[in-house]
Amino acid sequence: MSTTPPGPKGIPLFGASRQYARDPFSFLTAVADAYGDVIHFDLGPLDTYMLTNPDDIETVLVSEASKFRKPQFQDRAIGELLGDGLLMSEGSTWKRQRQLAQPAFDMRRISTMAGMMTDRTESMLSTWTDGDVIDVQLEMARLTVEIIVDAMFGTDLDDERIRQVQENLEPLGARFEPDPVRFLTPDWAPTRENREYKQALSVLEDLIWDIVEERRGTEFGRQPASSVAADDSVEGEPMDLLSILLRAYDAGEQTETNLRDELMTMLLAGHDTTALTLTYAWYLLSQHPDVAAKLHRELDDVLGGRTPTFEDVRQLEYTERVLNEAMRLYPPVYVMFREPKVDVRLGGYRIPDGSAIMLPQWVVHRSERWWDNPLEFDPDRWAPERTRDRPRFAYFPFGGGPRHCIGKHLSMLEGRLILGTVAQQYELDYIRDEPFSLRGSLTMHPQEPMGMRLHARE
Repeated sequence: MSTTPPGPKGIPLFGASRQYARDPFSFLTAVADAYGDVIHFDLGPLDTYMLTNPDDIETVLVSEASKFRKPQFQDRAIGELLGDGLLMSEGSTWKRQRQLAQPAFDMRRISTMAGMMTDRTESMLSTWTDGDVIDVQLEMARLTVEIIVDAMFGTDLDDERIRQVQENLEPLGARFEPDPVRFLTPDWAPTRENREYKQALSVLEDLIWDIVEERRGTEFGRQPASSVAADDSVEGEPMDLLSILLRAYDAGEQTETNLRDELMTMLLAGHDTTALTLTYAWYLLSQHPDVAAKLHRELDDVLGGRTPTFEDVRQLEYTERVLNEAMRLYPPVYVMFREPKVDVRLGGYRIPDGSAIMLPQWVVHRSERWWDNPLEFDPDRWAPERTRDRPRFAYFPFGGGPRHCIGKHLSMLEGRLILGTVAQQYELDYIRDEPFSLRGSLTMHPQEPMGMRLHARE
């Protein structure tokens, strides 16, 4: 028996990175179909092992999570972007920051945000008109930026600063699209891409520091955090993430670097995945009128035309199934990486420490091994009787184990409220005849604008 997993043979220096960069989604699907549970290939200099069996994925994320860490092999650009924020930090740093941030994501606090979420959604809808064409991805991104800044920074962004965020996301995302040549290009090289990336990063950092100073009422570092307005408080203390971090800073428990890294991580990761989930949900609903009709029946029955509240959310079961199914077919985080800290054994193969372990949501979520008719958009597959025998990690859009996404409950509440509010008033019709294509970066984005025509419901 071979001690090395099977996999595609690449070319010297580049390995299989050119095929991956050309179309990561087709490449991942093809190698999974051809080689099975554990697949070995090189992504440029990365010795990579892809796992497609939910049992092995659960081992990495949950049962033996202590043997793995967030990857050390990623280039310096992602370190510049997210630093030691919750998404990328490790060990004692991650534990300290996770414990510090947890109160901001407590379900009791999140439940108080429902009204803010629907108010901001209604404000967006006030700018829509029957018959107009919108780019739904841009609309959802704008809305979710507003919500995450309100929920976690305790403030508003004006139109100009929202525009700055959206304009600078493009060069940031482009920096992380698969590109085999980039493996050979140092981050300090003055390429156009590197210059645009650094400029975009500088703009967003300036925006974050402006927010910090505005919340404190003066230049950062010159006024105690107790001056922050307490409009969302526990025992008189505001519990948005920024307020928590500022109190810890004043107590000497956080540095300016900690503040910057956590706020940048929250600004980017806190809105992008929710916006993409909603974008893909609107597309899928437009292509499946029977599913849209069933969604509308639930909304009419439960809400009867009124704006949904937190208390309504539990009854919006089919609405939640639509979101789950959208994330199954189009997982915004389409692949995760881990790195073993010691030699490990998975799927019968030895995987050496320091290698790259790839956990591909795109592949596992669409595998006929775990799903009936996997390419079919079928929200009813999330009915309890159909989920009972499914492997736990056949579906992991929010990761799993101790490093699962801290914002999962916030995102799911936000998604249900936005979908429920918008779908009561409008049906959205995808305007192109052909499906959209996908591009991979840190998250999975549509390649083309997602034009939707608005049809007001009577």
